[in-house]
Amino acid sequence: MDLVQLNIASIRQSDSQNNVYVLLLNETVGKRQLPIVIGWCEARSIAIALDGTEDPGRPLTHDLFKTFGDSFDITIQKIVIHTLIEGIFHSAFHCKHKVTGEEVKIDARTSDAIALAIRYSCPVFTYEDILARAGIIINSSREEEDLFSLEEEDDKSDEPQGIHTFSLDKLKKMLVVAIEEEDYEKASELRDEIKKRNEN
Repeated sequence: MDLVQLNIASIRQSDSQNNVYVLLLNETVGKRQLPIVIGWCEARSIAIALDGTEDPGRPLTHDLFKTFGDSFDITIQKIVIHTLIEGIFHSAFHCKHKVTGEEVKIDARTSDAIALAIRYSCPVFTYEDILARAGIIINSSREEEDLFSLEEEDDKSDEPQGIHTFSLDKLKKMLVVAIEEEDYEKASELRDEIKKRNEN
């Protein structure tokens, strides 16, 4: 499967949920973004590593891991976001012993993997099929306004409609709106329906 390299675009705090953040990863060549929901502790650890100026006083867990790895000649070569199950991303970091050359793959939460990737200055990848399923493209403001107006029209409907009644194109537009509004439960449902349609 083809790997796609990602860069960290930003970390945004959720307006609707306390201590919930969204980590946005951009593909290095292209316009798609991968939004990943993370907790406050991981968001802070990532932000501190990105900024590089704040001194937390005592080592954070990811700093401790980096010190441990350096002490035993272990480095991280790359991070791979390898699986997406029910809206949850699963990742692994690929380690190598500098002296023996032994390589080991270790599963991790995506937020932890990203926090370590920054500290080790190693690249982050995902598979094309994951980016195709979960990636979003933020279009122009006019198109976004059109998306919101579509959503409002749906809300005004007297009879509730299941997502299976919408066209694939409209489902994709609704997915962008759900992510923008940080309704990740709805976004997950829409992604599943889009995936099912694409597989048929």
